[in-house]
This record gives sequence, C-alpha cells and structure tokens, in this order.
Amino acid sequence: MSFSCLTTIVLLFGSVLALVKDGSDEIDRLALLEFKARIADPSGALSSWNDSSHFCDWDGVTCGRKHRRVTILDLRSKSLFGVVPPHIGNLSFLRGFNLQNNSFHAEIPPHFGRLLRLQNLSLNNNSFSGQIPSNLSYCSNMLFLNLGYNMLKGNLPTELGSLSKLQGLVLQFNSLMGNIPPSIGNLSSLQMFGTLMNNFGGTIPETLGQLRNLKILALGGNKFLSTIPISIFNISALASLDVATNQLEGGLPGNLGFTLPNIKIISMWQNHLTGPIPESISNASNLEVIQIDRNNFTGKVPSFSKIRGLYWFNSYINNLGGEQSTDLDFLCSLTNSTKLKILVIAGNAFRGLIPDCISNLSTTLSMFGLAYNHISGTLPFGIGNLINLENLQMQGNSISGTIPYEIINLNKLTILDLSHNELLGQIPEFFVNLRMLLKLDLSSNNLWGSIPSSLKICQNLLLLNLSTNNLSGYIPPEIMGLSSLSIYLDLSRNSLIGSLPVEVGKLQNLGELHLDGNRLSQ
Repeated sequence: MSFSCLTTIVLLFGSVLALVKDGSDEIDRLALLEFKARIADPSGALSSWNDSSHFCDWDGVTCGRKHRRVTILDLRSKSLFGVVPPHIGNLSFLRGFNLQNNSFHAEIPPHFGRLLRLQNLSLNNNSFSGQIPSNLSYCSNMLFLNLGYNMLKGNLPTELGSLSKLQGLVLQFNSLMGNIPPSIGNLSSLQMFGTLMNNFGGTIPETLGQLRNLKILALGGNKFLSTIPISIFNISALASLDVATNQLEGGLPGNLGFTLPNIKIISMWQNHLTGPIPESISNASNLEVIQIDRNNFTGKVPSFSKIRGLYWFNSYINNLGGEQSTDLDFLCSLTNSTKLKILVIAGNAFRGLIPDCISNLSTTLSMFGLAYNHISGTLPFGIGNLINLENLQMQGNSISGTIPYEIINLNKLTILDLSHNELLGQIPEFFVNLRMLLKLDLSSNNLWGSIPSSLKICQNLLLLNLSTNNLSGYIPPEIMGLSSLSIYLDLSRNSLIGSLPVEVGKLQNLGELHLDGNRLSQ
C-alpha cells in the first residue's frame, strides 16, 4: 500500500471519529434543549442555554474533560416548573442529576433507567407523583437516591434491592404504602435509609439487620406494627434509630447499650412500647437524644452518668417510677451532661422529692418538665442556677412550701406553670424580674394575699391564671391594663373584692376572662 493511500485512510478514519464525536455531542445538546423547552423558567436560570456557547459552558452543566459529554446536571433551587421529558435518558454519560427544591410535577420518567452511569439522583422537594419507576434498578452504579418531599404513591419496588452500591435511599414525606420489601436488606452498602412520614405498614423486615453499614434508619411516621426486629439492635454502626409515631409494641433488649455502641439518637415516641429502659443504655456514651415519650415504659430510670453529650431526654406520658421515694435520683446522673437542653419527664408516676442536685444541672437547660407526677416536698432553691431556663412546668404534683426567691434569676423564662400543687404564701414581688413571661399559671394552690401590681412589668404576658387560691384584696388596675393578654385571664375562685377596674376595656385582644367565685361588687 502506498504512503498516499495510507495517509488517506488515516484522514478518513479521523473524520469518521470526529463525526461520531460531534454526533454524540449533538445528542446531549438536543436533550438539554428539549429539557429547557418543556419547563417554565421564570427566573431565567437557563438563559445561557443557547447556541452562543457550547453546552458544556451552560449554567448548571458539567462535562467530562475527555469526551465533552454531560456528566453532571445541577439545577437545584432554580425556581423551575414543569415536566422532566423522556429525552433525559439520552444523557448517557450522566453521573449526577440534581433537581431538588423546584416545582417539577407528573411522574418520574422511567427513562432514568437508561442512565447506567448515574450515581446521584436528587429529585427531592418537588411535586413528582405516581410510582417510583422499578427500572431505576438498572442504574447499577447508583450511590444516592433522594426522592423525599414529593407526592409519590404506590409500593417501594422490590427491584431496588439489586442496587448493591447504593449508600443512601431517602423517601421521606411522600404517600408510599405497603410493606418495606425484604430485598432492601440486600443493599449491603446502604448507610442511610429514610422513609419518614409515609403510609408504609406491616412489620419492619428482619432483613434490615443485614445492613451492617447502616448509620441512619428513619422509619418514623408510618403504620408499622408488631415489634422492632431484634436484628436491628445488632447493627453496631447505627447512629440514629427513628421508629417514632408508629404502632410498635414490645420492649427494648437489655443489652441495647452494648450492641449499639455508636448510637446517638433514639427516637421511639408515640408507640405502644413497654417494659423498662435498659440499664445498659448508660454504656451508650455517644447518646445525644432519647425520645421515648407517649409509650408505656415502666420501672426505674437508669443512670445516665456516662452519657456526657446528652442534650435531649423526653419520657413524657409513660409509667416510669412509682416504686419508691428515690424515683428522681437519676436526675443527679444528668449533671454530667454538660450540653443538656431539653429534660421532660412529665406524665409519669414519679414519686418523692426533687433532689437538690438539680442545681448542678447544666446551665444550657432551656426546658424542664416535671408536670403530672406524684412529686412532693418543696422546690429546691438551687433551681435558680438554671439561668437559661425558658420553660419550667411542674403542674399537677404535690409540691409544697413557698415559691423560692431564687426563681428571680430565671429571667429568660417564657412559660412558668406551677399550678395544681400545694404551694403556700404570697405571690412574690420578684416576678417583676421575669419580663419575658408569656404564660404564668399559679392556679389551684394555697397562695394568699393580694395580687402584686408589679406584674404589670410582664408586658409580654399572653396568659395569666391565678384562679382557685386564697387571694384577697382588690384587682390591681395595672393587671387589667396588660394589653398583651390575648389567651385568657383567670382570677376566679378567690376572695377578691371591690369593683372591676375600668382598665378592663384595654383587654381588647383577650379571648377569655374569668372572675367568678369572688366577692366583687358592681
């Protein structure tokens, strides 16, 4: 073969390659233009998508260096509206597609199943409807699939269990239903599985315990029945377990604190769980949140002395305590929790005294709820050390004695409820220092004396309830002048005298006014 013929062949071959390359480029360009044509773009986010520049230079588009094909399409939070066209399946080199925080609707096109290189698909915070395409299982390189905050319906496709590389599957806030397919237990790389706020039902599959790399399991807000599979408590990598607001029953394994050494969040509120809080929980030293309210847990609360990072403990409405006068001793173990912010043990059967050690609870504490138990004794003076308290609720107990002066230090309080106790003495003048109060309820106690006019300083009060005490004297006109009162003012069932101050006319926003059961005159 002559040199000239060889040169011609090489040139022709190069031309063919160029044509193929240009043709591939054209496929991507046309797919992007078709995408733009099908949607509304009120903010002009896609204004650069025109022939004045190569599509690899368009906003939101990233191309590969070698092939100049679209590899990433990132259009998050662009105020886009419309339907994703099937042409998206022509972007065969696409690895990442992000449409989150827009207003796309209609079904998720099954053509995504043609994108075999796709690793990240984020369609969350849109209005996609219909079912999840089962052929997404063809995207064998998928690492992260986020379809949360849409209007998807139907079952979770069993076929998704073949995505062996999948690390994150997020489906929260949809209307998905049916059982979680056992095949999800085959996703050996899965680290995050979130189905919050759907309509999934049946039992939680035992196969989820096979997900040895799972760190976040969020199944809350569904209709799951029966017990939590014991296999889940053996996932040592688990950091967050959320099964709240379901219909689960049964107890927690006694060795929970040993089998979940990395657990940080336990959220099990509003179920039908029973039995004690395992004593081993103290060994889960990484715990930050324990939410077990609205269940039927019983028995003694174990020590939390090793859990130094705990900032949220809520056991509201259970049957804890009730066995002995030392029910509340566990509060002393919480003095090691230097980040404690929320502490609610209301609605249980706790008995005995509030221990003096509460004065050593972290000053980060903002909510302290002890209401509706069987607590007796007096309020410890040390409560005044909790200088960042915003919400203090101790109503519905048998707390006696006077209101301690040290409460004057709690000048960030917005809610103070000491009602339905056995408190004595006068309403202290020092409430003048609690100027942030929105709600003050001292009703159903044994308080006596006059209503302090200094309460006029509490200019943010929405609710004031001093009913069912032994208060006497006149109604201070300054109280009637509190124009902020909008929920109710209740001074009923006392021994107040005199006429109603004319300042009552200033309570234009007040919802309810109760003055019955006094000795008021016209």
